[in-house]
Amino acid sequence: MITLQINGEKHQIDVDPEMPLLWAIRDIIGLTGTKFGCGIGACGSCKVLIDNTATYSCLTPVSAVAGKEITTIEGTQENLQLLQKSWSEYNVPQCGYCQPGQLITATSLLNSNENPTDKDIDDAMSGNICRCGTYQRIKKAIHHTVELKNKANHE
Repeated sequence: MITLQINGEKHQIDVDPEMPLLWAIRDIIGLTGTKFGCGIGACGSCKVLIDNTATYSCLTPVSAVAGKEITTIEGTQENLQLLQKSWSEYNVPQCGYCQPGQLITATSLLNSNENPTDKDIDDAMSGNICRCGTYQRIKKAIHHTVELKNKANHE
């Protein structure tokens, strides 16, 4: 048995320790927001936070994350929630398939950098592919989230 801590809840699963975390999250635990994209860590659709670091779940075996905090797109972290609001306000998603990985990566960025520059955003988001090309809206939504946080902190 392997115990995974996902979105604040413990899940005990009986799987091969080398099973990719993506399949444990989707097929065993039933959280389907995290998407399968390429399976080789090139597109970013499968990203989740592991101890607040954006990580390709398609490449990460479940044995490597036992005892670590895993956050999926269904999580309730403050930055993730604010980013989801900004994503909606800026009409970021088109097809929406890459959005869970985009949001997770942006959350990781804001967890480590409260006021990223355009270059910081470009660098952080470079491991995520959006086939619809909404990169400029993603950048605007991240900056808007920073504004929302700053406004809330000054009220």
